[in-house]
Amino acid sequence: MILLAIVALPLLAGILAWGAERFGPAAPRWLAAAALAADAALVLWLWVWPAPGTGSWVAEAIMPWMPRFGIAFHLAADGLSLLMLLLSALLGVAAVACSWTEIRERVGFFHFCLLWSLAGAMGVFLAMDLFLFFFFWEAMLVPMYFLIAIWGHERRHYAAIKFFLFTQGSGLLMLVSIVVLAIAHYRATGLLSFDYFDLLGGVFPPDVGFWLMLGFFLAFAVKLPVVPFHTWLADAHTEAPTAGSVILAGVLLKTGAYGLLRFTVPLFPAAALAFAPVAMALGVVGILYGALLAFGQHDLKRLVAYTSVSHMGFVLLGIFAWNAQALNGAVIQMLAHGLSTGALFVLVGALQERTGTRDLGHLGGLWAAAPRLSAWGLFLAVAALGLPGLGNFVGEFLVLLGTFQRYSPFAVAAALGLVGAAAYALIMVQRAFHGENRQGWQLADCNGRETAIMVALAAGIVGIGVFPQPLLATAGLALSGLQRLVGAS
Repeated sequence: MILLAIVALPLLAGILAWGAERFGPAAPRWLAAAALAADAALVLWLWVWPAPGTGSWVAEAIMPWMPRFGIAFHLAADGLSLLMLLLSALLGVAAVACSWTEIRERVGFFHFCLLWSLAGAMGVFLAMDLFLFFFFWEAMLVPMYFLIAIWGHERRHYAAIKFFLFTQGSGLLMLVSIVVLAIAHYRATGLLSFDYFDLLGGVFPPDVGFWLMLGFFLAFAVKLPVVPFHTWLADAHTEAPTAGSVILAGVLLKTGAYGLLRFTVPLFPAAALAFAPVAMALGVVGILYGALLAFGQHDLKRLVAYTSVSHMGFVLLGIFAWNAQALNGAVIQMLAHGLSTGALFVLVGALQERTGTRDLGHLGGLWAAAPRLSAWGLFLAVAALGLPGLGNFVGEFLVLLGTFQRYSPFAVAAALGLVGAAAYALIMVQRAFHGENRQGWQLADCNGRETAIMVALAAGIVGIGVFPQPLLATAGLALSGLQRLVGAS
């Protein structure tokens, strides 16, 4: 039942937070933070004390839902799920904390949307019934639409509609693929089921398997995002409130990568591995093109948004290289990117709240005005460029190592992305924090709440970079199980 509690807790807290607005703006904030902290505690409990006799699956819950159609409420968690759940809960707490003074209107409904979006994402990481997976996939998108459309910046309505159209279009493609997969399995076995474990190992005609795999791939590629399906990303990140950007970059993008890892390759191993060179080429394009786009931005938030295209290209590369080093690197990159990019969005939000601008042409000379805030900016910039000893370096190094063993030209080309990362990270630091203070900024430096957020996220970044072994061990058992499934198929 602990898995049900992990999903139900933010749902219930969201409803309570919406109603608690009558008691003042602080009540919804504390309710949301407490619920997400409790979720993090439940995930840690499962990590430290897994259910006995479950193997790589630390917990499972299954209840009938629509048995006539072979649909059940089936949740299960392994090491991969636990890491994604923990990332979601921690970034959720950070999102609540960073919006403490930014959100002043409809505070209860804001936290309702935030918590329900996170609950949907947590459901995605736990769902083992494909129809249930689709249900949670859609459930996390609608609240995010409202977060952007109501509390976003100047072009929020355009960005929200664009985000909704891209994600809903890809979701419809995934639903069609899920239904066709279930029907094909029924015709082959006589069993109508949407259960993940029933559908594994299905035998399809090569053309059917390829088109089903492509449907799943495109649905997840939009969310990852993969070039050329990335155009919604910068607008959504730029116009969203700070908390929305943190959740969008740190959690929702990871659902696309998780879907590729959990569903696309294991369900269609032959088609996915045949498609691997194309997917890896798209990953390399994303790494290089995302870095180039980030380098050319004047809007600081848009610059950070485009870095996600580059960083998540490493994840795509690692998934389709499909060996132990690359897969472990992809998971570490997902975690490190969530922490570092989430922290960068918190930093940009703090700067905008103080200066009223994100334009690098207007910023400059902030180091003298706000030295602690600027120092955090420098730390996060070197984390983004992959400095050894920090989390992004471990993820990118393992991905490149694993990719080199399978497709060395892709690894060599992707390594050029590290040069691009250094360029956009250093120009961000130079233009925002150094140089002449032409605007005469007199800013309040980091307060206690912002310092606590930065320390917590930075501790995670350093911890992954210095001692990644607990994470590698936790994810490794789940990843080796996925590799065995593909190998057996």
